[in-house]
Amino acid sequence: MERYQAYRFELRPTGEQERAMRRFAGSCRFVFNKALALQKENHAAGKKFISYVAMAKYLTAWRNSAETLWLADTPCNPSQQALKDLDRAIKNFFEKRAGFPKFKRKGSGDAFRYPDPKHLKLNQDKDRICLPKLGWMRYRNSREVLGELRNVTISKSCGKWFASILTRREVELPLPKAATGIGLDVGIARFATLSDGSFIDPLNSFKRHQQRLARYQRRMGRKVKFSNNWRKAVAKVQRIHTCIANARKDFLQKTTTTICRNHALVCVEDLQVRNMSKSSKGSVAQPGKRVRQKAALNRAILDQGWGEFRRQLNYKMQWSGGMLLAVPPHHTSQTCPACRYVSKDNRQTQAKFLCVNCGYANHADVVGAINIVERGHRLLACGEMAQSGRSKKQEPIEARRNSSRGAVGIPIL
Repeated sequence: MERYQAYRFELRPTGEQERAMRRFAGSCRFVFNKALALQKENHAAGKKFISYVAMAKYLTAWRNSAETLWLADTPCNPSQQALKDLDRAIKNFFEKRAGFPKFKRKGSGDAFRYPDPKHLKLNQDKDRICLPKLGWMRYRNSREVLGELRNVTISKSCGKWFASILTRREVELPLPKAATGIGLDVGIARFATLSDGSFIDPLNSFKRHQQRLARYQRRMGRKVKFSNNWRKAVAKVQRIHTCIANARKDFLQKTTTTICRNHALVCVEDLQVRNMSKSSKGSVAQPGKRVRQKAALNRAILDQGWGEFRRQLNYKMQWSGGMLLAVPPHHTSQTCPACRYVSKDNRQTQAKFLCVNCGYANHADVVGAINIVERGHRLLACGEMAQSGRSKKQEPIEARRNSSRGAVGIPIL
């Protein structure tokens, strides 16, 4: 099987190379924004959106124009890649996978990509990488890069430049070393509860630094905008955000690696995190209720990183030869695993589960994880969420029919 893997390293550029990278990132941002403005004007006139092939001709004209002659100093491939990124973003919008693309601003997400591997060279023995119009550049070589180079993405984060090297290599189809299946119920009080009764405590990276971050943000707000002191305050705020993100990434990487090594089948809920973390502010005509409480809940949900957790489980289970299944999340913590009785009265509190039909008692998150792995086994066996066993109240048909994911044909991730 083919494995695509990215390796991220911190670059150690010279002053001239750093200035060149800032210019390249600015040029790609200019091309993206100018193409997006052209697409909006074209759409407002009632015309169809311009494809990438037609937009590439505009790029040639911009590079040859006397007004934007500085675009010619940037390598052509990164500028073309900016147009491809815009074209993909617009297609995602039409296919309802994402919102409409927005204009990029300076200092936020500065990056550019070299898509052609023929123009790239990597010397791991001397910790150097060669990029077009930048030459050989040193980087902090923290691990060995395996496979052939496909592309390199240069990005800036918290005042430092990084290179993400994408490689491709052929590996043998792995066989899972473990033979057990597990269900995962994610939450806030417990980051993840496993169906065997164990659980993983949350990191709450943002919550740990929230007060300190607010203090530095207040200091930044008192400074004159764009002054030297304001820039220093902005750098401190950026460092805190970077610390929060790095701690969360490290926690998720270690957690997902441990789970994938110990289990061959992992079943998770098919949660719609974007819908769960929507604001309840409402409108002027219909204001929302308990807005502050919902905002705190949204922060806690986003602080856990459930989407990244599932994404990492997806590719790591494939690399280890295992399988990841997403099952419908409805009534997982209200269904009794002993008698299959479904009622909201079964879950008396956030943590306590007591079946009003048979008296089965357990932690609510453990019950949810047990139901998740059982649904995964049923889905794996017969491809549908068929109910088995006697119960006074089965899972509602309307809930299954109106679920965000169909009960039949849940894709294997």
